[in-house]
Amino acid sequence: MTFQEEFTYETRPVRVVFRPGGAVTATPDEAARLGLRRLLVVCGSRGGPVARAVADALGDRCAGLHAGARMHVPVEDADRAVEAVRAAGADGCVAVGGGSAIGLGKAIALRTGLPLIAVPSTYSGSEMTPVWGLTEHGSKRTGRDPAVQPRSVVYDPRLTLSLPLPLTVTSGINALAHAVEALYAPDASPLVSVMAEEGVRAMAEALPLLAADPEDLDARSRALYAAWLCGACLGATTMGLHHKLCHVLGGTYGLPHAETHTVVLPYVLAHNAPAAPQALTVLRRALGADDAPRALWDLAGRLGAPRSLAELGLTEADVTPAATRAAGEPYANPREVTAEGARGVLLAAYEGRPPSTA
Repeated sequence: MTFQEEFTYETRPVRVVFRPGGAVTATPDEAARLGLRRLLVVCGSRGGPVARAVADALGDRCAGLHAGARMHVPVEDADRAVEAVRAAGADGCVAVGGGSAIGLGKAIALRTGLPLIAVPSTYSGSEMTPVWGLTEHGSKRTGRDPAVQPRSVVYDPRLTLSLPLPLTVTSGINALAHAVEALYAPDASPLVSVMAEEGVRAMAEALPLLAADPEDLDARSRALYAAWLCGACLGATTMGLHHKLCHVLGGTYGLPHAETHTVVLPYVLAHNAPAAPQALTVLRRALGADDAPRALWDLAGRLGAPRSLAELGLTEADVTPAATRAAGEPYANPREVTAEGARGVLLAAYEGRPPSTA
């Protein structure tokens, strides 16, 4: 394998605490370390019980609980959350939950500059990135800003024990998508490649174990470790066609986030494979398979994940306009993105047929 002679890697200023039970035991310590005295805890509707436990553990440092997080962070939700922060006189925010909760916490940080502590309960990886996203008028826009990077991340494997198995699988494969696209990103580096390979291997090993026993804490820990690595890859590199397609499908057509990533990933990888041979070599090693796109498709199917965009509510009539929209904005990808190429990926994903690199 040829060594990558030129690269740039920027270390992100984030502190990670990995501890079973840490949501309650470590979060107050992280708040104190940052000198924060009035924290607003934000979560989604499903994460209320854990968020309340974190709020209780913060004691007098908790300025309130705001359970307004929703998928893809609608801009009106961000407006309400910022109002809640200001009304509470908060000097920081704790986001408890999956990508929606952490995304809302990032929106608050973007608007106010307040520090953010993330306590993830899924494998989304958003907590390890300076990437924010907001949806307005049916369009999801994203950006990068150091202000939204969580200052501390508390990984508590016990939080993921309550994650339903279907969401465990799709959230885990969503994490794999970050590592896959990092391998062929224009700003990839040897360190990112190492993290991506280890992240893919660890997640691919953990998910079948969790399908057999969702309460296996060791497997939960392994999956969360993998999500951390994959999220770090996402934070360090520029994502390509896969993430752009998923943003369009989620922001414009309302498709569920993790499930959409799960369905689309094998088809984008198959499409990009001819232009990303080194990435395919790494993925073959990590997955223990000669055909990496088919291995990812098989993994999702064995674990009961959805395999087609039709299952998620997309119509065939949506395929062409979605492809045109995705191809209409320039972004990094190893293979030139055209409306016809994007349409081919989406049509295959809509039908759910086995991916082909031909």
